[in-house]
Amino acid sequence: MSTQEWWALLVLATATSFTPGPNTTLSATLAANGGLRAAMRFVVAVPVGWGLLLLIGSLGFGALVLAVPALRWVIVLAGSAYLCWLAWRLANSHRLQDLSQAPLHVGFWQGVGLQFLNIKAWMMALSIVGGWISGQADAAARFAQVLPVLMAYALLSNLAYASVGSVLRHWLAGPMVDGQATGGRLRLFNQTMALALLLTAAWMVWHQTTYI
Repeated sequence: MSTQEWWALLVLATATSFTPGPNTTLSATLAANGGLRAAMRFVVAVPVGWGLLLLIGSLGFGALVLAVPALRWVIVLAGSAYLCWLAWRLANSHRLQDLSQAPLHVGFWQGVGLQFLNIKAWMMALSIVGGWISGQADAAARFAQVLPVLMAYALLSNLAYASVGSVLRHWLAGPMVDGQATGGRLRLFNQTMALALLLTAAWMVWHQTTYI
């Protein structure tokens, strides 16, 4: 690819990867509630799931998603329902938990699957396929170049958000009363993150209605 194409891709990857979204919100929230270790399976799952999404889009399945409104609605509604369920679990959590007790647990395969329910991730993958890969004489070589770069962006962005959540973890549990964490700050944090997930779900549905 040309230098101009690489710069355009890197700008797009930076803007989409490091801005808040369902993945980064969950990464920060999982780390804030259960610690960085509790979040790492999800953090690693995001680039794996997104890489599979890019592969499927490059093989042509993405065109089917664009062409069949009913299929897009299945993705949007399933993804929105899952985000709403996570938001409900999160809004009712106000105590620090360890890895085994965390009320909001999103494992590796759940994290991979979430990428397939995220219409924003689909549109991003299809935009990259259409702009940088599809129709090019060296499409396979371009895919091999683009894939590790974008997976690295997905990993680093979610790791950054999870690290912030982990750093804030014990501060969010305070203040202390009689040696016990009151969890007031954590409750407010979790409710704010739950609202962010609900707004993301609402945006997904709204975006689909305007797309048709």
